[in-house]
Amino acid sequence: MEEALLGDSNKVESKRREVATWDLFVQELKKVSYIAMPMVVVTVSQHFSRVSSMMMVGHLGELSLSGTSIATSLTNVTGFSLLFGMASALETLCGQAYGGGLYHKLGTCTYAAVISLIMVCIPISVLWLFLDKLLIFIGQDHLISTEAGRYAVWLIPALFPYAVLQALIRYLQTQTLIMPMLLSSVGALCFHLPVCWAFVFYLKLGNAGAALALGLSYWFNVILLVLYVKYSEACERTRITFSSDALLSIGEFFKFAVPSAVMVCLEWWTFEIVILLSGLLPNPQLEASVLSICLLIASLHFYVPYSVGAAASTRVSNELGAGNPEAARVAVWAVIVISISEVIIAATTLLCCRRFLGYAFSDEKEVVDYLKELTPLVCLLVVMDGIQAVLSGVARGSGWQHLGAYVNLGVYYLVGIPVAVMLGFVLHLEGRGLWIGLNVGSVLQSVLLSLITSFTNWEKEANMARGRIFDRGITADK
Repeated sequence: MEEALLGDSNKVESKRREVATWDLFVQELKKVSYIAMPMVVVTVSQHFSRVSSMMMVGHLGELSLSGTSIATSLTNVTGFSLLFGMASALETLCGQAYGGGLYHKLGTCTYAAVISLIMVCIPISVLWLFLDKLLIFIGQDHLISTEAGRYAVWLIPALFPYAVLQALIRYLQTQTLIMPMLLSSVGALCFHLPVCWAFVFYLKLGNAGAALALGLSYWFNVILLVLYVKYSEACERTRITFSSDALLSIGEFFKFAVPSAVMVCLEWWTFEIVILLSGLLPNPQLEASVLSICLLIASLHFYVPYSVGAAASTRVSNELGAGNPEAARVAVWAVIVISISEVIIAATTLLCCRRFLGYAFSDEKEVVDYLKELTPLVCLLVVMDGIQAVLSGVARGSGWQHLGAYVNLGVYYLVGIPVAVMLGFVLHLEGRGLWIGLNVGSVLQSVLLSLITSFTNWEKEANMARGRIFDRGITADK
């Protein structure tokens, strides 16, 4: 009788645990969705500011478009991607500090990030001043190089507000203060469109006007967020104030910023390299055009899983900082479920639209047919991109960006690009071979990040997070 009662008691307890775990999982799904959905609007709005500038410049003529396109690509590679990656360090530092109740450390880390990123902007600015000479040196057309250099020089004022903006976004994101970012990003885009039009067409400043408008829109966004941080009650406990601790925290920031930047840049640069390689193929015009369209499709979709990854970073870092390893583990499962569901829908939609997808970009039948042929490969990249973007967010929230950097270095530069070159040039698969190489790297990246995540000891990560945020013997804020 006692054994039967004990057995029933164990079953009841087991059932109660299952219900509790399921309830926690559902709660995490809601929390992640609350962060991810507005973040899609934030990231797309910021990206569309650059896209709209390019669209307006495109109406000035082929020379302006070519020069601005090259400058946009190079400034992204040498500047914006670097600042974006470095700012991701705050997802670890601020997220875990907020979860641990060490609220004033958010302000300290954010100040350290702003100082550090502005320092990095200085050598980038010097490089951009000589971008035209660099392009001419590597054999680019003189007129296009001059136009690209002009755009890059006038884009320098946009670097500094962009650096501050990325720090403020991470500061708010780690506190789940998403709506202010959404409103400010949409407001900045609405500000940018008429200002860019006026500078480019009314004042006839050309691509220099587009660059200036972009800088002003970034400043507008920064001002809106600074006003919110300064006067909002939601930021009262974490409000940014300068102190000597900010200078002492610069070293700690760089400790995470460097691998964060490497992790982001190594991946972004791979796609730029593949597009450049496509220009060396037998039919460079067709190959470069179609691969650029494929990259545009993949990039537009990327903002959805990136936003889910931002939610993953926030939830994981908060729970690790609070010393809740089980909640962090559940958060990971929640974002993976959301990510897999989203990429299945996205890939299926792309596959169903492959017959007429090309007509959205070109009226040339050759382009449409080639894009139709490559669409299944694009779908594979979309699926892998969705998985790795979320797991990269988990890496940022946990603080193991250095592992992510090693993974990206190995999968893309030791495997992906060599495979792309071999298939594209040696086996003469051309653009198809280059894209397969990208897919090989992306598949390996997703597999390795999945293995690292699955073998993560969350109890150990929580202890490391607590040790990191309390390393100076400071107690949590009440």
